[in-house]
Amino acid sequence: MSERDTVIMEMKDVKVHFHLDEGVLKAVDGIDLQIKRGKTLGIVGESGCGKSVTSQAMLRIVPKPGEVEGEIKLYRGGTAGLKGEAVDLAKLDPRGKEIRNIRGDEIAMIFQEPMKAFSPIHTIGNQIMEAILLHVTENKQEAYRMAVDILKKVGMSNPEQRLSEYPHQLSGGMRQRAMIAMALSCNPSILIADEPTTALDVTVQAQVLQLINDLKANHDTSVIFITHDLGVIAEMSDEVAVMYLGKIVEYTDVDSLFHNPKHPYTKALLNSIPAIGRTNKRLESIEGTVPFPMNLPKGCGFYSRCKQAVDGVCNVADIPFIQVNKDHKVRCLMVETETKEAEVVS
Repeated sequence: MSERDTVIMEMKDVKVHFHLDEGVLKAVDGIDLQIKRGKTLGIVGESGCGKSVTSQAMLRIVPKPGEVEGEIKLYRGGTAGLKGEAVDLAKLDPRGKEIRNIRGDEIAMIFQEPMKAFSPIHTIGNQIMEAILLHVTENKQEAYRMAVDILKKVGMSNPEQRLSEYPHQLSGGMRQRAMIAMALSCNPSILIADEPTTALDVTVQAQVLQLINDLKANHDTSVIFITHDLGVIAEMSDEVAVMYLGKIVEYTDVDSLFHNPKHPYTKALLNSIPAIGRTNKRLESIEGTVPFPMNLPKGCGFYSRCKQAVDGVCNVADIPFIQVNKDHKVRCLMVETETKEAEVVS
């Protein structure tokens, strides 16, 4: 195993459940993930599938009354295939000193909605410099120079002035760039990017994606890229996890996902993408919506929307995660395996 294949974070049977008066809302319901050093894991799926809650569980910032179960192991100092010292983030106090030292330094996150993520009563400069002063340097002048430099890198015009402004004084795209700058300011080992380019024009989006790739190349940073844009996934990711209703339904490398998808949900997502030359054919749509993840019936969560579903097979018991070939796992009983005997992973 090369250093590039070193696992830097591992999630085992992670669940995020919200215990409400109406019942238990299962936002994330038993997922397994591996994040490798210097590689990008893309997470895709419709809204409400549990993508953002998964990233919140990694940082232990799941809002109450959410509870995190399972193992979320962060490996420190691993080289040449060795994982290194393990810290189980799921066992840490969400308000404790250890997890606060990890946030922003070892693991940073670009939040989906910067207007909600930024403090409205502190300037952009205060908030970016706070992370730098906490994790990188105690010199305020040096922290200021670093903040100006990182704003320049994300394409912010007149960065010195922007540092003295409040979030409401910036446009949506500028707030998004400031959020990206804050996440990149400490050169984290793991960068979680939750829809990082939603509010940006195409040209700025390309610059931001290139900046993330540069960070990945220069600092061996691992990236978890959460998006609805399969085009960005094709460009950025090494491996892809397709989520549906709190579970991973397909997990494979990016080439296999686009050229040999197995799960009906993955195929439906890919068929809904416009393609050059397909002018006379209507785009396919996935009928229905993602069910509310509470008091769900047994069986496959995609059963009510799946064209391949079989009554009495897909709706009688939980669907196991099946390894259909090397590095390709699917949660579907209808998939044709490419090995003599499919291995049940979970």
